[in-house]
Amino acid sequence: QVQLVESGGGSVQVGQSLKLSCIVSGLIFSKCGMNWYRQAPGKERELVVSVRKDGSSSFVASVKGRFTISQSDAKDITYLQMNSLKVEDTALYVCATPKIILGSCMPSNHWGQGTQVTVSP
Repeated sequence: QVQLVESGGGSVQVGQSLKLSCIVSGLIFSKCGMNWYRQAPGKERELVVSVRKDGSSSFVASVKGRFTISQSDAKDITYLQMNSLKVEDTALYVCATPKIILGSCMPSNHWGQGTQVTVSP
C-alpha cells in the first residue's frame, strides 16, 4: 500500500525558513515523479513544485528562488526547503504522486495528509 507522510510544518515569522519532508512508502520513486501542492483557506489548491523522475523540478513562479527540492539517496524522502517565507506562503502543504496502472501514470494521485505552514508578520 502506498503511503505518503509529510512533516516539518510549523509557525514561523516572515523571512524565516522551514524544511518539509515527504516520506513515501510502498512505492519507489516512480517514473511519474511527485508533486508538492498547497492550499490556503478559501483558495484553490496550487501546485508548488513538480519533481520529475530524473530529479529535475519546476516551481510555481511565486516561490522560485526561495524554495528548493531535494531527495534522499534512496529517493523515498523528498524535501521541500522553504526560505524567505512570506505571509502568502501560509497553507496546508501536501505531497502527492500519480498512481500507476499497468505501467502508465494516471491523472489520479496518492495523497498525503499534509503539513500546515503558517507564516506571520
